[in-house]
Amino acid sequence: MLLGNPSPAQSILLPVRAATILASLALALLLNFLPWNNVALVPDFVALVLAFWCVRQPRLVGLGAAWLMGLLIDVGNGVLLGQHALAYSLLAFAAIALSRRILWFPLWSQALHVAALLLFAQGVAALVRLAAGAEFPGWSIVVGPLIGAVLWPVVSLLLLLPQRLPVNVDETRAI
Repeated sequence: MLLGNPSPAQSILLPVRAATILASLALALLLNFLPWNNVALVPDFVALVLAFWCVRQPRLVGLGAAWLMGLLIDVGNGVLLGQHALAYSLLAFAAIALSRRILWFPLWSQALHVAALLLFAQGVAALVRLAAGAEFPGWSIVVGPLIGAVLWPVVSLLLLLPQRLPVNVDETRAI
């Protein structure tokens, strides 16, 4: 039993606020709408944040939120309506189904799971575009999800900051 400062993995988290979830999803939506120079190298921030909240809070963020965020991305980008909605809902379903398994691993091992989830969502969106008659975008579409998986530990630490419980040691308590 450690009496000193516990590691972040051992600290108790406060309950998440709905405002934190909404603000993080709004920021991710804003980041997705920024005009990037090379779109292939930019991760899908909405998919990354959705995966985080579906893994961490599967009862609060689920298929409905994923569908709504997907429709917002489709409308904002002017693409085929429903392609991101379908991809994000399947991503949310898979993230919720694997959430308990993913949380057993340390952050870098979680990033491998998230890489598979983000690649899956990107593949679904690409298949919908191909079914609608678009050309194959090339294998560079796998770079964005892999960069998103590399960002997973940073995103996890940033999104968990509001939930960190400050360590207050009560010297008069027996235990």
